[in-house]
Amino acid sequence: MEIIIRKDNRPYWLKKITNRLINIYVDHFLKPQFLRLGKGGAFFKPRFIKLFGTNISIDDYPTLIGAPDAYIQFTAWNVGGWSGSIEVGKYCLITPGVRIMAAESISIGDSCMIAHGAYISDADWHGIYDRAEPVGNTKPVILKDNVWIGDGAIICKGVTIGENSIIGAGSVVTKNVPANTIFAGNPARFVKSIDDQDFNSRANFFSDPKKLAMDFDLLDKHSLKDNTLLGWLKSLTFPSSKN
Repeated sequence: MEIIIRKDNRPYWLKKITNRLINIYVDHFLKPQFLRLGKGGAFFKPRFIKLFGTNISIDDYPTLIGAPDAYIQFTAWNVGGWSGSIEVGKYCLITPGVRIMAAESISIGDSCMIAHGAYISDADWHGIYDRAEPVGNTKPVILKDNVWIGDGAIICKGVTIGENSIIGAGSVVTKNVPANTIFAGNPARFVKSIDDQDFNSRANFFSDPKKLAMDFDLLDKHSLKDNTLLGWLKSLTFPSSKN
C-alpha cells in the first residue's frame, strides 16, 4: 500500500503569517488558562487544546498537537475541596486526543512523549458504591523523564512509570513500571528491558533552540519556495492525491 503525505502548498510568506497568528492565539487565549506555560512551544491547531481547572503547568519547549476530531484535554479538578494539579516538564510531546485528568496530582517529567488518544488519570471519577459521588478514590500518577506512552494507552491512578520506559499501544497500566523497560497489554505486563545508556531524547533535540528554529525556517524556505498563492487556493478548491 502506498502512503501519500499531503504536501504543504502554502507559499513561504503565508506560512510565516499563519505561524504568527498561531502565536498570537496561544499568547492571548491559551496561555492565560495555564498556571504556567513555558517558553519556546510549538502548537499545531491550538484551538483544539482545551483546559478545565486552574492548576495546570507545562514547562519550556512543549509540542502540542490538536485536531478537530481529537482534542487535547487537560482537566484539573478544583471543585468541592479537591485541588487537582497537572505538572508537565520540558520538551514534552502531546498529540491529538490525549486526555490528562487530575483530582489530586499528575506529574510528567521532561522529554515525555504521549501518543494519540492516550488517557492518564489519578482518580476513579465516581464512588464505587455511591455512583453519584464525584471523583471517588485518588492516587497520584508520576511519569519520570523520557517516558513514551503509546497510542490509546491508559495510565491508571497510583501508577509510577520509571525513566525511559515505553508503554505499548492500547495498554492498560494498573501497576508501577520500572525504569528502562517496555510494558504492554491489558493489564500491562513486562515485555523486555531497554539498555541503560544515553538516549537521544527530545532534550537533545532542543539543546540549541535558536539554531533549531533557524534550521526549520531554512527548510521552509527551500521546500515552499516554488509555491504560489494561486496554487495553494487551487489545492483547497480542487484537492487531489497530487497536492
